[in-house]
Amino acid sequence: MTDLTGVSASGGGTGTVQTSGPVLLEAIDLHKSFGSTTALTSASMRLRAGEVVAVMGPSGSGKSTFLHCLAGIVPPDAGIVRYRGRDLGGMSDRVRSQLRRTDFGFVFQFGQLVPELTCLENVALPLRLGGVRRRAAEQKATAWLERLEVAGVANKRPGETSGGEGQRVAVARALVTGPTVVFADEPTGALDSLNGERVLQLFVTAARDTGAAVVLVTHEPRVAAYSDREVVVRDGRTRDLEVAR
Repeated sequence: MTDLTGVSASGGGTGTVQTSGPVLLEAIDLHKSFGSTTALTSASMRLRAGEVVAVMGPSGSGKSTFLHCLAGIVPPDAGIVRYRGRDLGGMSDRVRSQLRRTDFGFVFQFGQLVPELTCLENVALPLRLGGVRRRAAEQKATAWLERLEVAGVANKRPGETSGGEGQRVAVARALVTGPTVVFADEPTGALDSLNGERVLQLFVTAARDTGAAVVLVTHEPRVAAYSDREVVVRDGRTRDLEVAR
């Protein structure tokens, strides 16, 4: 991996680097503060369809805030985030919420599954919220649990699964709606190295197979190795060479 003004390129070993294709998501010169604490001070990147980009940086560098701005969860104080050419900041809360149900998928460090629901119901939940009938939603959810090699936990609740199993269920839930972009914030941070490697393999392979682009936030080089390229955040600053072209 070679660092180029804050951006590193990686072969990843899991696919071909995406050097062409339409720009899907773009952030330009984002700034964000929380009270007196500055999180982002000029952060930019460009994501193309089907691309896996790792956002690297140490704890407290601003990478999670960057992800939240990219996903329209947190509005930047300045700068622009565009999805398919449309300014997220110019959309209503309802439209942004709709995007997070249909076009965007999310995987978090601790899964954030609903403890009262079974794993099957957790995976089917985004479909049910989108109006899909229960039988059809659970059929699709079952297929994804099988694909992520956790069909055996379908009728268990999250508290009855191992960390690796729960995180695979979370990945299935993120991909079940066929999202265009998946945002993953330290998706293996709570797992041991063996479970983490398997979750990453299944996650990245499934995302590539479905054509989803991935924004993968991590501080671990072994996780970033699954990406096509890296954007490194330092003290809230980053500059993506794709944007500068």
